[in-house]
Amino acid sequence: MAKKLKIKKGDQVMIIAGDDKGKTGEVLRVLPKKDAVIVAGCKTVRKAVKPSEENKEGGFITKEMPIHISNVKKVEG
Repeated sequence: MAKKLKIKKGDQVMIIAGDDKGKTGEVLRVLPKKDAVIVAGCKTVRKAVKPSEENKEGGFITKEMPIHISNVKKVEG
């Protein structure tokens, strides 16, 4: 049975631990199996990408990585 998480997609959350402590953002995805969320603009990494059909140039992209649910707090508003 899936876990019941209090944070849903679209909620505003504040990061309470880690490098992005104090930042706020919107939840883009919830990952219940990992107890993690992906927050817009927080915990971003640069990833090297090979050239492909969609991305002719290749190069670098920035993407958000999951943050453990215990390190975020729901913010009203």
